[in-house]
Amino acid sequence: MEKQINIIFPDGSKKEFPSGVTPLEIARSIGPRLAKDALAARVEGKLVDLSTPINDDSEIAIVTFDLEEGKKVYWHSTAHIMAEAVRKLFPGVKVGIGPAIDEGFYYDFGKETPFTPEDLISIEREMTKIIQADYQFIRRELPKRDILDLFQKSNENFKVELAGELDDQVLSLYEMGDFVDLCRGPHIPSTGIIGAFKLVSIAGAYWRGNENNPMLQRIYGVSFPKKSMLDDFLKRMEEAKLRDHRKLGPQLDLFSIDESVGAGLVLWHPKGSIIRNIIENFWKEAHSKFNYELVYTPHIARLTLWDTSGHTQFYSENMYNPINIDDVNYQLKPMNCPFHMAIYNSRRRSYRELPIRWAELGTVYRYERSGVLHGLMRVRGFTQDDAHIFCTPEQLLSEIQGVIDITLYLFNAFGFNDFDIYISTRPEKYVGPKDGWEQATAALKKALEQKNMSYRIDPGEGVFYGPKIDIKIKDALGRSWQCTTIQVDFNLAERFDLKYMGQDGQLHRPFMIHRALLGSLERFFGILIEHYGGNFPLWLAPVQAIILPITENQLEYAQDIHRKLLEKGIRAELDGRSEKVNYKIREAETNKIPYMLIIGPREAEDKKVSVRKHTVGDQGSQELREWLQAVEEEITNKGG
Repeated sequence: MEKQINIIFPDGSKKEFPSGVTPLEIARSIGPRLAKDALAARVEGKLVDLSTPINDDSEIAIVTFDLEEGKKVYWHSTAHIMAEAVRKLFPGVKVGIGPAIDEGFYYDFGKETPFTPEDLISIEREMTKIIQADYQFIRRELPKRDILDLFQKSNENFKVELAGELDDQVLSLYEMGDFVDLCRGPHIPSTGIIGAFKLVSIAGAYWRGNENNPMLQRIYGVSFPKKSMLDDFLKRMEEAKLRDHRKLGPQLDLFSIDESVGAGLVLWHPKGSIIRNIIENFWKEAHSKFNYELVYTPHIARLTLWDTSGHTQFYSENMYNPINIDDVNYQLKPMNCPFHMAIYNSRRRSYRELPIRWAELGTVYRYERSGVLHGLMRVRGFTQDDAHIFCTPEQLLSEIQGVIDITLYLFNAFGFNDFDIYISTRPEKYVGPKDGWEQATAALKKALEQKNMSYRIDPGEGVFYGPKIDIKIKDALGRSWQCTTIQVDFNLAERFDLKYMGQDGQLHRPFMIHRALLGSLERFFGILIEHYGGNFPLWLAPVQAIILPITENQLEYAQDIHRKLLEKGIRAELDGRSEKVNYKIREAETNKIPYMLIIGPREAEDKKVSVRKHTVGDQGSQELREWLQAVEEEITNKGG
């Protein structure tokens, strides 16, 4: 009799299938629509091809394009199709890597001359032929030596380098048409599944992001099951170009990055500093409201501190070279965590003190290769809104819920109320007790469920020292940005031997939560710029109002208004230049100043102001007191 196995679905239901059944066959048994939409499957937490045989009882989830991991499989498969098209059109080109990224994919190519826009058109035509041919994606597993020999014979030196660095002695290849690539997979079943695609840009990129390596040609693209989805994406891309913080930042005089200072090091200009100061003050007020205490720590520490924390062992490639002071090596800090551990250990702690919540806006320095630096989003020096919570096991759930509460409080104020939430669970290699992981993971789930917040499980994707919640905010264009991480940490409490005296008179190890809410101030500022397109809400705007006298005859009254606004705490400017008022208005609109108070002869005589609102237009003549009252209310409510 044929062996039967139990397949357990995400809703907990079970169904028997013969051993060797594939995820695609399981999808077909559920319904033709799911089978048509299926791209891959997650079996026992591992993402696999739909053709993978399942021989034992297993938990399974069918992956479609609606899921983040489905998009990644779809886009990575399209990258292979693009690479095959390039190889056909440009014999001799060498292939690098072709991953899925947040929105689409890219592939790097070793080519002596750059690709042109005309080349992209030709590549798209060839890709269409490959898609129409409906080639299968076929997985092969071979000994590492055979794969090295294969790529050496075809002079694919980039693939030889990648394969040579892998520890596994059996590696996987994917064949598609005439194209063979070193790849872990999984992939969609065949090329014909790709619906609509577009190659969107060309860029230079150093091999593996290292400026000491060869410069490759990178082609970016995106693909979707339906043309309408592609059309929507391309419209959002055009809007995103207008909102690009790298363009708006200098245009609005908010920040700059100067090569004479150093790549990835941000210079905050006065107007950007005003916004940063507002963010920091609000952040501090929020933490006081939620019963955190603020701490400050140095920018450097003895290298031995980083040995204790494990950073020199696990994180050295992102750390700068030590600084020798008085024959002792010091390290520019890449993290704030070890300092908080040292504060905890500065004296004996009691259960009566717990929970302890310490927060810090701490500036850290991490080495990022020049090829991955990106405006404010990827920098080498940034201020992280770190906090560490030390608590008893019984307090863990309520403390996680408290972190969720302050997260929502902050993001709602900044205009974000749509989120993607993930829980990352225990990986294969981990530290800490297994029952502690289970307790912590259950607390993360329960905290979200009690807050009625939907989430997805990211199986096995927790870092080695604990499970975590990741909260991605969605901006005005629907793009997701990773900001908040709520991480249970079993590593540092152990490494620094943290203890507290329990009610039983015995020493116990505290549970520790590491969390960052905004992430880094630099990156969050970049997200804010793009979310609002530089049109900041009134409470964040560096200049909230500008006073525009029409002629010099109204200058004295305009100066009086300017003084009154400053006394009320309104960030106001006076444009007393002898330019035409329409020119001044256009300039104020370009600078995205929320309010313009225009002063003509009638306003000066009636002691009123003519109000114009950015992007809205004229609001009519108003009493200054009346306008101030409305503006103060708008600032207090943060535009809500």
